[in-house]
Amino acid sequence: MRYLFIISMLVFSITLSSQPLISKNTSVTVYNSNIGIVREARSMVLPKGNSTAKIVDVAQMIDPTTVRIKFDGEVLEQNYQYDLVSMDQILQRYIDKDIQLINDKGELFEGILLSCNGSQVVIKKKDGNLLLLPNIGTYRIGVGELPQGLITRPTLVCLLNSNKQGQQDLEMSYQTSGLNWHAEYVAILNDADNKLDMNSWVSIQNTCGTSFQNAEIKVIAGDVNLVNDRYRSGRYNSDKVYAMESVAVPQFEEKSLFEYHIYTLQRKSTIANNESKQISLFEKKDIKAVKKFIYSADNVGEDQKVNVQIVFENKESNNIGVPMPKGKVRIFKASGSSLEFIGEDQIDHTAKDETVKLNIGSAFDIKASSVSTNFKKISEKISEMTYKVTVKNHKAEDIEVYISKYLGLNGTNRESDLEYKKVDAANISFSPKVKANSDKSFSFTVRFEN
Repeated sequence: MRYLFIISMLVFSITLSSQPLISKNTSVTVYNSNIGIVREARSMVLPKGNSTAKIVDVAQMIDPTTVRIKFDGEVLEQNYQYDLVSMDQILQRYIDKDIQLINDKGELFEGILLSCNGSQVVIKKKDGNLLLLPNIGTYRIGVGELPQGLITRPTLVCLLNSNKQGQQDLEMSYQTSGLNWHAEYVAILNDADNKLDMNSWVSIQNTCGTSFQNAEIKVIAGDVNLVNDRYRSGRYNSDKVYAMESVAVPQFEEKSLFEYHIYTLQRKSTIANNESKQISLFEKKDIKAVKKFIYSADNVGEDQKVNVQIVFENKESNNIGVPMPKGKVRIFKASGSSLEFIGEDQIDHTAKDETVKLNIGSAFDIKASSVSTNFKKISEKISEMTYKVTVKNHKAEDIEVYISKYLGLNGTNRESDLEYKKVDAANISFSPKVKANSDKSFSFTVRFEN
């Protein structure tokens, strides 16, 4: 679609009317809750007393109520203007005014624009007749000037009262939506399934409507409480353009901040608008891990699936011991000369020295069943139920399966064929060892008191 707008002189005058603000230092802090804090210093020349400064290239999804400006003086008033130039906006403001249309054959149509609904327009020609166009996609459109109020870039307009005349630095900070980040992890399991290598990436997404050039970048990990309001609902959305920075060593310095963790990139970088940027967080090797087969005896039925977990301790003695922000963990395993994907899981924020449990999927060669075999009513308030659990191992190796059973607060295990562990007041667990290509069954009886 081609458009012809006669607005070049007006755009030039808008640019000249703005204060020349030269960006000096930019800092961006990104939270994993779709918000960011932007801080920047801009150099400007101010007269003493009152003047108006137009600050362009601020985030289109800025929360104007969070803007803070610091300089040698005071801010008397500020307005955020984001009514941007577009074909629809211009045509809406030209209703009841003269416009020109030229089709692909060079034919000229002039008249008063009566209606504009998407690509459909209605024009009253000079002879009084109406021209109805169902699709103006092939037309060039001419208008006299840019309507008042439309701007080419989101602009923060400030009424300032400066204490002195001359050049000074204006320090500005604000909160914006459209900035988000999350962690991504790649884990490679060894042949014996008892060690893994892991690297982590910080993925930063920017759809806030502006780019941040050569900025200091920080990301905050933690669950920050936010109050929903209309500013964070967002006015902007678009597809992402992906970029990757591939590095082999960690580039973030981590430290605690309040009840969160803050990661500071040890160099400046650019976050372009509509971009997803990935930067290395850490890389760890030879992390001891355990493969566990997990089954819940609460799932009554025959030949049920047994889940597989990879478990490791997030400790320094286990070659890791770092705060792990929430994110997706993808697990791979070597198969000859290639790596094969074997599963993925989502982890929450995990402090160092905690246990990480990754649910990988279901075991192909292991099945389990849990059935009730006997019910006995002992009294009005006391009854007993006997359960039989069977594990079928079709693998060519011995296995151990971790089986859990929920008893509730009014249930107690009376007797069992197999040793069990009391997990807490309401749960018990069994760990039967099953030889290769064989089955193993055991029974236990639970007493319930109402």
